[in-house]
Amino acid sequence: MARSPKRHHWRRRPADPPAKHSAGGAATAEPPADLPVAKDQGSVVQAVLYRDGRRVANPESLTETFGQLRQYPGGMAWIGLHRPSEAELHSLAAEFDLHELAVEDALEAHQRPKLERYGDTLFVVLRAARYLDAQEEVDFGELHVFVGKDFLITVRHGAAPDLSAVRHRMEKTPELLALGPEAVLYAILDAVVDGYAPVVAGVQNDIDEIETEVFGGDPAVSRRIYELSREMVEFQRATRPLVSMLHGLMAGFAKYGTHEELQRYLRDVADHVTHTSERVDGFRQALTDILTVNATLVTQQQNAEMRALAEAGFEQNEEIKKISSWAAILFAPTLVGTIYGMNFDAMPELNWTFGYPFAILLMAAVCTSLYFVFKRRDWL
Repeated sequence: MARSPKRHHWRRRPADPPAKHSAGGAATAEPPADLPVAKDQGSVVQAVLYRDGRRVANPESLTETFGQLRQYPGGMAWIGLHRPSEAELHSLAAEFDLHELAVEDALEAHQRPKLERYGDTLFVVLRAARYLDAQEEVDFGELHVFVGKDFLITVRHGAAPDLSAVRHRMEKTPELLALGPEAVLYAILDAVVDGYAPVVAGVQNDIDEIETEVFGGDPAVSRRIYELSREMVEFQRATRPLVSMLHGLMAGFAKYGTHEELQRYLRDVADHVTHTSERVDGFRQALTDILTVNATLVTQQQNAEMRALAEAGFEQNEEIKKISSWAAILFAPTLVGTIYGMNFDAMPELNWTFGYPFAILLMAAVCTSLYFVFKRRDWL
């Protein structure tokens, strides 16, 4: 983490006003009337003061945090927020001189991962991810981090990442926590990047299942490929910018006097990010190839079905031809017999000696003629 060689001039309140006691008995400093202070502290997950890597205070509100931070020179405030209100962020901005553009980004969320420096304050946006086994999908969260000389503020939008684990880890290694807010930023970056590993494993398993489904002819696999491809696009947007962000931090090691131990840690995180980004790029390419193969297999299956339908139609047409031919052949003697069975008195053939043989011969001649006609046309 880049450290400024100059001491930043914080916009602190000039002097501590007389303390007033709240209903619970805790002494809190009364802020000036023009300082926006959040009345609802429901978004404050935890605010802790540290000194020399050890926890020294657990303020119950932002106002109490501001007051107690002045009582511990050389201390550090670590404030965790979850979906804070506008008043809470403006209170922090007034106390720690946060840039209005960074505050606006933290309020609106839906930002791309980035690292920006405003004076001696760093503003970092991270996209965390977690794999949901039950739904077999990737859930993304957003984390905004303000890093100053004696404070670190996290603004979380979403369930990931779990910063309580980061806090416990840092408190178990006070020698690392004693390095200041930059060390906490490293731990957060490391936690976010480590959180990508289960996601990579889950996506790899999904891709293996999809390959089996594709060659098994599962009709629902196309939708699953599309949905996973969309998640990989989001995953790329979360991991790709981290590579350049960490390289930017490493480029400022000498300029800002970053501790040598933190330099090693950040290089390790950068290696992990690069590896994860390459894996995600490979996943997206693999899904593109699988989608192409699936489209080819679906087309082949459709062609086979159409060919089978055409063959069935041809066979059915041949049967219809045979049935129609025999129906026509059998209809001819029926027609002759029907005519000579009308029993009219004026029919000349009724009293003819050769009338019956003639009728039989006529039936045979018509049937034989129709048979050869249909046979010649391959209907029989």
